[in-house]
Amino acid sequence: MNKLSFWLIPVVFLVVMAIPSCQSPHEKKVIGFYNLENLFDTIDAPDVRDEEFTPQSEKQWDANRYQRKLQNMASVISGVGAAEGVGAPAIMGLCEMENLQVLEDLVSTDRLKAYNYQIIHQDSPDKRGIDVALIYRPESFKPDGYRAVPLFIKGEEGNRIYTRDQLVVSGYLSGERIHFIVNHWPSRYGGRERSIPLRKAAGKLTRTLVDSIRGENSDASIVVMGDLNDDPVDESVKKYLMAGVTPQTAGSDSLFNATAPLFFKGRGTLCYRDFWNLFDQIIVTPNLMDDSSDNYHIVKTEIYDKQYLRQQEGDYSGYPFRTFVGDWYHGGYSDHFASYIVLKK
Repeated sequence: MNKLSFWLIPVVFLVVMAIPSCQSPHEKKVIGFYNLENLFDTIDAPDVRDEEFTPQSEKQWDANRYQRKLQNMASVISGVGAAEGVGAPAIMGLCEMENLQVLEDLVSTDRLKAYNYQIIHQDSPDKRGIDVALIYRPESFKPDGYRAVPLFIKGEEGNRIYTRDQLVVSGYLSGERIHFIVNHWPSRYGGRERSIPLRKAAGKLTRTLVDSIRGENSDASIVVMGDLNDDPVDESVKKYLMAGVTPQTAGSDSLFNATAPLFFKGRGTLCYRDFWNLFDQIIVTPNLMDDSSDNYHIVKTEIYDKQYLRQQEGDYSGYPFRTFVGDWYHGGYSDHFASYIVLKK
């Protein structure tokens, strides 16, 4: 197997052998995030609410549709890299996949297998079985540890809501120490207002993880990325995660939302009732905005929203071109666009 999968107790850190790099550290590095929108296999797994993604379901989710979905997801990931002239991203955070096997199938597709992507993944307690993960090109990134941190939240009746863990990955990007926190915060299911407290709790947890890393090194480079199910201006992001929407509002002790300027230009990663939301955000420590430094810093932030990823006709023309709308198979990609940053020294 050409993929490195981590299977440890969440709080245990793993040391892996370094792989010699064939890339110059001065080459630009693309780091992205993509919501795969229900990348499920075709098998009905016990204790997981995945029945709608089986051949017998209304969706008729069979091997052919699964393979097409894999190819579509791979075309987006490779497309993000190609758009910046690097073939494929050095690192991609991912969410809404069912398990490790679908990730192994994804990185083994024709479009991605040449990049030898390695996988960091751990099953989350989410009732639908969907997880977060990070894939990376080993010639660019050398991880030396990870942990999957559970989010403990309760519903209105006091019962625990099982949702996605937050994945913390630490390592070296072409020799430079960096940390990633991959997220998929609780959705707006049941109504935006009712679900706000859940995302506030998620923002608090992410902030705690940031502060924990900074407690060991105040100059640590940290990239928070994920589908936050809120926009850059919402309280969960601005107040609880403390992510400023301009470098000036970030401050040395806070974070800067690198995707916020795109939101203020009216751009987004998903569309609802003709309004573009930017849920798929990339948020960084201020040192990653310092272009006077000799270290990696952001030179570009972008949304990968090419025309082929958009619905071409009908009432939803221009919206993301989805795999399904309800149980109606479209054969598209995802209800989200990918977001990414470009780092350079």
